[in-house]
Amino acid sequence: MLLPALLCLLALGAPPAASAAAPRCANANLMPAQDNLPAIRDATLCLLNVERTSRGLRKLKSNPQLRRSAQRFSVMMVQQNFFDHVSPGGSTLLSRVRRGTDYLAGALNYALGENIAWGSGHYATPAETVVGWMNSAGHRRNILNRKFHHIGIGIATGAPANAGSMPAATYTTHFGFRRLDR
Repeated sequence: MLLPALLCLLALGAPPAASAAAPRCANANLMPAQDNLPAIRDATLCLLNVERTSRGLRKLKSNPQLRRSAQRFSVMMVQQNFFDHVSPGGSTLLSRVRRGTDYLAGALNYALGENIAWGSGHYATPAETVVGWMNSAGHRRNILNRKFHHIGIGIATGAPANAGSMPAATYTTHFGFRRLDR
């Protein structure tokens, strides 16, 4: 009698796709630190692309301009102790991409999306961050939006709120699509 109940509980607690994808993505369970952020960024992109390709969507391509705007925003949230899509100074995703990059220069049509997250302890890893996003309808919609072709991933060590003595990380993803005048 105990075994069927245990199996039922294990089935209910089955890991989301991002957790299952972690073994396929190097460093997915690595704790972010100042000296490993490129590896953390690569793991996050790998996990997001596993989510997309497992559903027949194309992989997102890393874009240095979107990465720059995402990185600046993650750092801003940690330094200014806020966690929101609109900064205390009023900047929005669109204004950050327009003012801080040339991503939209010459674009006849475009779409942008933003996901943000922060976590401490094991919740700061790429795998747990992507699991959190996939379990949130709005974040999941951005990740699985077939219109998006590009992504910029920004990761800052630290949290926009008190994380106690645990290591923490703040993530921003800027998703983009643009049709250029060419």
